[in-house]
Amino acid sequence: MKKYPIFFWSALIIFSLFGCIELGLQNESVFQILKQTALYQLFQTPTPEGMLLPLGVSRLIMIGICLFLLYLGIYKKFEPLLLLPIAIGGLLSNIPGAGMTEEGGLLYALYHMGIENGIFPLLIFMGVGAMIDFSPMLANPKTAFLGGAAQFAIFGTFLSAILLTGLFPEIGLTLKQAASIAIIGGADGPTSIFLAGRLAPELLGAIAVAAYSYMALVPVIQPPVMRALTTKKERLIQMGQLRPVSKKERILFPILVIVLTGLFVPLALPLVGMLMFGNLLKESGVADRLSKTASNELINIVTILLGLGVGSKLSADLFLVSKTLVILVLGICAFVIGTASGVLVAKLMNLFLKNKINPLIGSAGVSAIPMASRVSEKLGVEENPENHLLMHAMGANVAGALGSAIAAGILLALC
Repeated sequence: MKKYPIFFWSALIIFSLFGCIELGLQNESVFQILKQTALYQLFQTPTPEGMLLPLGVSRLIMIGICLFLLYLGIYKKFEPLLLLPIAIGGLLSNIPGAGMTEEGGLLYALYHMGIENGIFPLLIFMGVGAMIDFSPMLANPKTAFLGGAAQFAIFGTFLSAILLTGLFPEIGLTLKQAASIAIIGGADGPTSIFLAGRLAPELLGAIAVAAYSYMALVPVIQPPVMRALTTKKERLIQMGQLRPVSKKERILFPILVIVLTGLFVPLALPLVGMLMFGNLLKESGVADRLSKTASNELINIVTILLGLGVGSKLSADLFLVSKTLVILVLGICAFVIGTASGVLVAKLMNLFLKNKINPLIGSAGVSAIPMASRVSEKLGVEENPENHLLMHAMGANVAGALGSAIAAGILLALC
């Protein structure tokens, strides 16, 4: 008892509850009170059609999954800023009787107020824009091709999901669901949530968890792929110092991107426009208060609300379905494809370039800022302590963030 006090008290509480239930069955007034408890409702709610397990068991499993997400966020520090509120939202949504996900409940309101209509992801994109520096990409525009190359992951996964459904009709993925799963390959959480909220809200919880979990695992997923596709000689390529980027360039860039995106891919403008607006606040130098608010207080508040709203879609009846497994498998494949395509395109570019690109920075084309850039830097330094690739990788990284937003607009147009 002294060594395991938590287990002792937990067992005592559980036995006491079962004792109360037995007493309640013999006393009508007590029984009416017990019927309002989550423990009673957990196993009395009918199981919806299509669920793999009884609803009560599924809810217990989901509570365990949410506790595991809390463990990953707190102890492993895997994307804690979003995994913590998502996990708490999931816990709240799987406890029956609380009414958190029913009309009038907090999680219901957060989802319909800010996620269903895309407001929360867009506000987060504005905050991200206020923190991003596009100078590395502007100083070396070739890295933009690497950001574009990583988008093969999105469209490759999209086609794979459609093909998989054709071969195995029982999977039952619609075109909109396939597009929502594919965007995981962009390694951009807000974009994944924005697109899933628009096209496949029933898959939002699984897509968000997969996107952020795999983003946190970038240091584990990417290095084996990067090493397998490059030679030691290629990993030793050193890249020169980037040229300074003028303030005029940094100001004109977001304005031009907004105009060009609006003209050619208008459905991508909500994401791209907010990203560029946040960046313009930062680069203009005349709106410091707004830039600081967007990149600090506002993005922190919205991150909490977004995470809780997404957590409402972790309810057992939405998460523990066969499609979740498909999402997890296609999601990891998308990350591998994105990493590989960036590296391979860098190798292809080197066939025509006088000043060679280190293929390791190609993997940073996935939009996991700045984690993917740090992975490129780490592998470069392992080969040569003087080989610093961080700023070059950041060029591909920010290009990937922009590319994934444009890809989301294209998928919206297709679906």
